[in-house]
Amino acid sequence: MKAPARLPGLTVFLPSHNEDGNVERVVKGFLAELPRVAEKFEVVVVDDGSRDRTGEIADRLAAEDPRVLVIHHPKNLGYGGAVYSGLRSGTQPYLLLSDGDGQFDPAEMSKLTARIGDCDVVIGRRARRADNLMRRINGKAWTTLSRLLFGLRISDMDCGFKLFRRAAVEGITLHSNSAMITTELMARLAGRNARICQVDVTHLPRVAGQQTGNSPLVVVRAFKEMFLLYRDLKAARRGEKTES
Repeated sequence: MKAPARLPGLTVFLPSHNEDGNVERVVKGFLAELPRVAEKFEVVVVDDGSRDRTGEIADRLAAEDPRVLVIHHPKNLGYGGAVYSGLRSGTQPYLLLSDGDGQFDPAEMSKLTARIGDCDVVIGRRARRADNLMRRINGKAWTTLSRLLFGLRISDMDCGFKLFRRAAVEGITLHSNSAMITTELMARLAGRNARICQVDVTHLPRVAGQQTGNSPLVVVRAFKEMFLLYRDLKAARRGEKTES
């Protein structure tokens, strides 16, 4: 199936925690590019308990433009909670996840939309990751372990630039609160026999704010959630075999 020149409708959601130095630039960047890839569109800022002016700036942008929506988490739920809220947000038949730190180029949405005609999910694959060495090492280890445990043929598991058919993620229940959310989402989609494809995208250096996903506490929590998911999915498969 060939993807249409423009999608009929696209919801972009931006998980954002303490991104007051990025949120306005990122939202306006997407608003400028969205008419090229979608007939109808909206941008949702998921303010995940930010302690800076992220929520205030997002609310101002929403007041200025009805195509901008804001979800406020009263307290920080973690990246997983922000992604889960984003997946349930908006009204359009396609959903695009882009991290709110501005490290993905809105102009490259067309790389993902061009492939969605053949897929249910299109995953960005960072051709060159613009992060420090430790984040690159952790990301590679995470992807390798995810592939081994869940049989996923994905080469950049935690890339925060993904396009979904809303129908593919409707009714899906996710439990992870950490960066593990992307692995859980991909594993559960694979269990639904979703068609998943990948495309190379540019990864830009962060120009404002601080990265938090590489703290020891966050990493340990993510690995704990990974093994819990493995146990749960394995138990579910045993249950299915017993019933059959």
